[in-house]
Amino acid sequence: MSKKRKNEMSFLDHLEELRWHLLRAFLSILIIAIAAFIFHDIIFDKIILAPKTPEFFTNRMFCTFSEIVNAPALCINSNPFEIINIRMAGQFTTHIMVSILTGIILAFPYIFFELWSFVKPALYSKEKGYARGAVFFSSLLFLLGVLFGFFVITPLSVHFLGSYSVSSQVENQINLTSYISTVASVTLASGIIFELPVLVFFLTKIGLVTPSFLRKYRKHSIVAILLLSAIITPPDIFSQVLVCFPLLFLYEIGIIISKRILAKEKARLEED
Repeated sequence: MSKKRKNEMSFLDHLEELRWHLLRAFLSILIIAIAAFIFHDIIFDKIILAPKTPEFFTNRMFCTFSEIVNAPALCINSNPFEIINIRMAGQFTTHIMVSILTGIILAFPYIFFELWSFVKPALYSKEKGYARGAVFFSSLLFLLGVLFGFFVITPLSVHFLGSYSVSSQVENQINLTSYISTVASVTLASGIIFELPVLVFFLTKIGLVTPSFLRKYRKHSIVAILLLSAIITPPDIFSQVLVCFPLLFLYEIGIIISKRILAKEKARLEED
């Protein structure tokens, strides 16, 4: 559809086109969710429940490292806890919820693509380049954040919260819904946080953020990152410091992105 045709479309035509883009995005979620529902043994046993087992990749790496430095405390999830279900329909509703969540996560790049396809015809050629890059990097950063959350933050959270005890008289019996809510919230929060460079990009484009502003408030951002790390990780220093490093790196990447955008804007104004 040409830009001219796009401009000539009525409001109802725009709504009709948007409806089809949203429908395709919804269908992508539905198809993946159905597949996840069918292959539930892989989704649950090999993925969701894996971080609590000693065989999980991150747990094995931590235990190997603990042997090298002779620090047994670093070996996490060596004694997996039992997960229970206390509701009649608990496992069935959890099955459906996890399938839908899997569909949303895996279909995220395609959802972005459909939204971009809707606005693409109304953009200028230079704007299309920015939008195309935003779709790609938003999807990439989200997936990297999800992987980081799943392979790094989740095992640490599961180990700390699953083994924490206020008294030897209290035994932990972790509910299935509680466990999955923890894994999902940590993983999704990590995926969203990794979108920081994309946020800086758009804030710079609209003039709300500059490289000097980001450098000036770098110390404040470190405090904010520490607080954010404390929220999405278990309350132990090791986990919080481990999460801080990629967030600080993303903040520095944001400064570079903001600097490049302003440099391009300045060069364009000089040419004009």
